[in-house]
Parts: sequence; C-alpha cells; structure tokens
Amino acid sequence: MASKFLIVKIDDQFRFHLKAVNGEIILSSQPYSSLASCKKGIESIRVNAPIAPIEDQTIEEFSIEKNPKFEVYEYKNGDYRFRLKARNGELIGTGDRYKSKAGCQNGIDSIKKNSVEAIIVEEEN
Repeated sequence: MASKFLIVKIDDQFRFHLKAVNGEIILSSQPYSSLASCKKGIESIRVNAPIAPIEDQTIEEFSIEKNPKFEVYEYKNGDYRFRLKARNGELIGTGDRYKSKAGCQNGIDSIKKNSVEAIIVEEEN
C-alpha cells in the first residue's frame, strides 16, 4: 500500500488528507472552493514539505525560519501540533495532536518522506 492524498468533498468545499502507508492521517488541508485549487494545494505540499525547516515554537527564543516551514507548537493539554506554511506564508496543512514532541517530529518526517510520491485519490460520494 502506498501513501496517498485523499481528496474529500464536504458540501461545496474540498480538502485533502495525506495518509501514511499504515492508513493514518498525517496532514490535513484547509478547505478549498474548487477541486483544481485543492490539487494545487497538494502540489504545494509536494514542493514545500521536503525542503521546509522546522521552527520549534515550544522553546524560548526560538529561531524564526523562512517560509516554507513547519511550525511546531504546544496545543491544549500539553499536546504538540504542527502546521506547514508555503513560501508565501499561507497555511497549507496541519498535523494531528501528539503526546510528545518526538511524535510530532516523526509526523513531520513522515510527511517529508511520503508527500512526494503519494498517489492522489478522490473519495467517491
């Protein structure tokens, strides 16, 4: 089984989820108004994720990285999350919650590895 970008349509909007080989969602997109713009978002992930540095916002006086970048931050209840921003600073995807920063890092590593060759699948309605 290959990793995949699963495109889903909810009402009049499209979004995608990057699923790892094990079927777990490792990144979710923001909503898009058209299928074409959703597919452009996927291409933005393919281009930006492999080269994006990590800006760890959980440490004091963290280094601000240039876009594209992954931003790691502390979420509610001490969980960790990340978001991926494109070169223009636009948000292109977010990760799930992780109990540890190491788990969050593993999620980012998985996106860098899986996004380039992931197949694109459109969910059937």
